[in-house]
Amino acid sequence: MERTAVNPWDWSIKLGYNQAEVIGGATRQVICAGQTSVDENGAPQHPGDMRAQISLALDNLEAVLKRAGMDLSNVIKLGVYATDVDEALKNFDLMGMRFGPHQVAPPMTLLGVTRLAIPGLLFEIEATAAA
Repeated sequence: MERTAVNPWDWSIKLGYNQAEVIGGATRQVICAGQTSVDENGAPQHPGDMRAQISLALDNLEAVLKRAGMDLSNVIKLGVYATDVDEALKNFDLMGMRFGPHQVAPPMTLLGVTRLAIPGLLFEIEATAAA
C-alpha cells in the first residue's frame, strides 16, 4: 500500500494528522466500529479518567486491527468523539505515542459530544484501515 500525504497547509501536521492521504495499491479494507474504554466483557473502565480511557480505547483498536491482520500503520482515517474536547486534547500525546512509531498521521476528525452510548465513557475512536 502506498500513502501520499496531502497538506495544502502545515498546521494539521503539528497536531498529528494530514489533511488527506492518497492511498494506492490497497486490496483490503477494514472498517472498525468505535472503540472505547471497555474490558473484554464490554464493561466500562476508568470512570472519569480521560487519559486512561484514551489508552484503553487505543489498546482495543489495536486488538481489533490485529485480529484483522493489520496494525496502526494501516489506519487511513480516524473519527474521534470526546465528551470533553479540551481534556482529550491535553492527552493527545497518547495518539502520537501510538501512531508515531508507525510514521503515519491519518486524516482525523475530532468531535465534542454530549455523551457516548455507554454512560461514563469519555472517549471513542473509530478507524478505517487498508492494506
